[in-house]
Amino acid sequence: MTKPIVRKLRCAVYTRKSSEEGLEQEFNSLHAQREACEAYIASQRSEGWVLVRDQYDDGGISGGSLERPGLKRLLADVEDGLVDVVVVYKIDRLSRSLMDFSKLVEVFDRNDVTFVSVTQSFNTTTSMGRLTLNILLSFAQFEREVTAERIRDKFAASRKKGMWMGGVPPLGYEVKDRKLIIKEADAANVRWIFDRFLEIGSGTELAREVAKRGIRTPRGNRIDKKYLYRLLNNRAYIGEAVHKGNSYPGEHDAIIDRDVWDKVHAILSVSPRKRAARTRADTPALLKGLLYGPDGAAFSPTHTRKGGKLYRYYVSQTVLKHGAGSCSVGRVPAGEIEAAVIDQLRAVFRQPEIVAGTWKATHAQDGEITEADARDALTQLDPLWDELFPAEQARIAALLVERIDISTEGLNVRLRVDGLTGLAREMMADLGTAA
Repeated sequence: MTKPIVRKLRCAVYTRKSSEEGLEQEFNSLHAQREACEAYIASQRSEGWVLVRDQYDDGGISGGSLERPGLKRLLADVEDGLVDVVVVYKIDRLSRSLMDFSKLVEVFDRNDVTFVSVTQSFNTTTSMGRLTLNILLSFAQFEREVTAERIRDKFAASRKKGMWMGGVPPLGYEVKDRKLIIKEADAANVRWIFDRFLEIGSGTELAREVAKRGIRTPRGNRIDKKYLYRLLNNRAYIGEAVHKGNSYPGEHDAIIDRDVWDKVHAILSVSPRKRAARTRADTPALLKGLLYGPDGAAFSPTHTRKGGKLYRYYVSQTVLKHGAGSCSVGRVPAGEIEAAVIDQLRAVFRQPEIVAGTWKATHAQDGEITEADARDALTQLDPLWDELFPAEQARIAALLVERIDISTEGLNVRLRVDGLTGLAREMMADLGTAA
């Protein structure tokens, strides 16, 4: 009868001693641990256990950390598939931390490596050993959760005391000795942002002005509308610390007065859509003074509200004087005709012949301007148009458009060549400032 073939299991012995005392001796604690482990491996020879030649020893190193040269070599060999069984004298030789021990077991399990403690009858190849391991890992999980709760509780208690608990400081502050200190150069920009928002009430327009002034985040990134709204809602600027929606008096000084904060938030309490509608109603119409009907009469802007919604129109002076039906095109929706004119203007910015003509006109006034400068200036305006404040859009329309004739057949937009040249010079000046 043939004997069954026993699979060989490569066994690595790991030894550790916390202090360096006695390591100089000819036979020290590491030798004693290794001798006991090798004897145990020899007793399991019938199970196919064989000792690997490499030695994994850490003398004079604490078990409170996984940063150990011998242990790192052992784990590297485990990951490379060179070890089947890890043998130690006692469990605490491998690690004194349950959390670290659970991390090591994860590595062993991932590589199908078993773990044996010689003096504690701990062997993960047996059902009792696996039960003991599960108990230990349960305690490790409990320790992790208790530690996380302690950290959360400490963080919450510190925030309630107004302490700064780390992270990127808000624009206008810097961190010194774990406290927020006002950085006056940036704080002046924060005050300007709050004051300017009070004046214009528009995040989109404010973002554009912030970009023109060259104001950046603490990390040097561009400030967009989303960042501005977070800044305007950051209670750190009135000297408070916030934790989970609750505010507490902070240890740091305020940058913004409470009166300014309250005024800004009175504006923010109104929805952006309503603010935009209110702004449009208070702003000169985009095509005011530019639009003419088939009979040559000018169109005037007007608006009405129904159910709280704003409706804007352009109405012919002929209709206003003589009533409905006196003109073939008496009234047109403002949004539709403005969108049509804007589309034509934006198409103009992209036409090569317009760019070339604009460059020639500006070059005649300033010989240093290149065609590339003119092209960059005009192409920059197209993607920026939607970000412009309505008053700025109306100013540009008046600068570019000489006259718009509307009839039942469509629109005829007549441009100002000198206006396009002037706008290009403005844009080039802005590009030079930004650079």
